[in-house]
Amino acid sequence: MVTLPRIAPMLATPGSLPPEAVEDRWAFEVKHDGQRAIVYLPGDGTVTLRARSGTDITPAYPELAGLGSALDRPAVLDGEIVALDSGGRSDFERLQSRMGLAGSPAKAARMAQIVPAHLVLFDVVFLGRSSLTKMPYTERRTLLEGLGLAGAHWSTPAAVVGHGAQAVEMTRAAGLEGVLAKRLTSVYEPGVRSRAWIKIRHVLTADVIVGGWVPGRGRLAGLPGALLVGQRHKGALRYVGSVGTGWSDTERTTLAGLLQAAAIDACPFDEVPGVAGARWVLPRLVGEVRYATRTRAGRLRHPFWHRLRPDLAPDDIT
Repeated sequence: MVTLPRIAPMLATPGSLPPEAVEDRWAFEVKHDGQRAIVYLPGDGTVTLRARSGTDITPAYPELAGLGSALDRPAVLDGEIVALDSGGRSDFERLQSRMGLAGSPAKAARMAQIVPAHLVLFDVVFLGRSSLTKMPYTERRTLLEGLGLAGAHWSTPAAVVGHGAQAVEMTRAAGLEGVLAKRLTSVYEPGVRSRAWIKIRHVLTADVIVGGWVPGRGRLAGLPGALLVGQRHKGALRYVGSVGTGWSDTERTTLAGLLQAAAIDACPFDEVPGVAGARWVLPRLVGEVRYATRTRAGRLRHPFWHRLRPDLAPDDIT
């Protein structure tokens, strides 16, 4: 039996579309919002799924066990495990109910009936007895599509060469997370965040009110490590998330002074966020954040601080 190599997933770099003049050198795939998985198929009818960290997550997704017998030769595949909403879009909040169940096979089996997982395959990095990591993307992609891996719980969605702007607009209109651009000549770089793969997310913005903060550590001691932000809802300030990135050193220092001047003892949010070490401030600072999506509870996912909005009053923010 072939011993399959452990392969760390190649990672994409956030960025923008390649220039139109060279877009025919790139392939574009839909970016899904799920759990990255390297799939090990030893050829004996079994399957092992490993998360980006290398953790074995196979027991969490029993509906994917059939993939082990879907291929007649050893392989290592790369993909994303997703949970689809009623419109066929990946929904990370739905998937969260499936994650972390590797140690509870019985519960995982029950949840598989309620929130079925789907594995989106987009690369093959080992096949038969050979590593494909040094092979160009186009050749790997051709091999992957030739495997015919399509089932109730797994699929190999198409990639398109060129037409990047159309791909971005199509995914935006469909309410999808974004697009992955992959250079046609790129090799597979295990564990590397590469410029050969670029992720283009559809970024949303929101005006928020700062209601608290968490001090940073180390060289950031005394400075904000994260801001706790909210928006008005029925007259109350509802917590919508924690923002911990996006400032320059100068901006962080400026924010520290504003926060200290606005310090209060009581939490200004209608419900106290479960954030350790939080300090509260008068809800008078308004800022703009960028984010990927919202949860059903209204929380911002992947928020990124953009700027202060001194031109806006807190009562204007809903």
